[in-house]
Amino acid sequence: MRGLLALGLQFALQFALQFARAIDALNEAIGRGVKWLVLIATLVSAVNASLRYGFDLSSNAWLELQWYLFALIFLLGAGYTLKHNGHVRIDVIYGRLSTRAQAWIDLFGSLLFLLPVTGLMAWMGWSVFSESWAIQEHSPDSGGLLRWPVKLALPIGFGLLFLQGISEIFKRIGMLAGQLPFTREAAEEVV
Repeated sequence: MRGLLALGLQFALQFALQFARAIDALNEAIGRGVKWLVLIATLVSAVNASLRYGFDLSSNAWLELQWYLFALIFLLGAGYTLKHNGHVRIDVIYGRLSTRAQAWIDLFGSLLFLLPVTGLMAWMGWSVFSESWAIQEHSPDSGGLLRWPVKLALPIGFGLLFLQGISEIFKRIGMLAGQLPFTREAAEEVV
């Protein structure tokens, strides 16, 4: 009976790690695409500034487009950033711990903080988007853009971060169970 339970847990962990691989691939592809938004935002900013200061032409739409691109970069790139351990963390104690202890901290931190907060934000973001979509909300500024497209980035971005949190949880469980090496870089490559 005990062997059957261990086999079932082993199968469940392998399935979870496969799911983590799919999440990682999704956030990797989106993150690589989001990198292009940085270039686009830079070009929009340069064109907007050139038109404003060189030709005394101005448009709220260009300024709002810059804001929208900035929001998309951060919201859609958050899962990619988590996957690559790019988020800011206070490393005074964490960095001095063993990789096993770090895996436990990552696991509990993700379960207790990351998933609840990102899940709540995605859920609340959906209602913000839905209300904006229903009234076809526009910017109150003259020449401004529709607001619902950028508000859609809220539930999508937090949803992607939520999914990446699940992936990181599965990878930490894999590390603690001996299925993955005890390094973040190795977990990124293996899964």
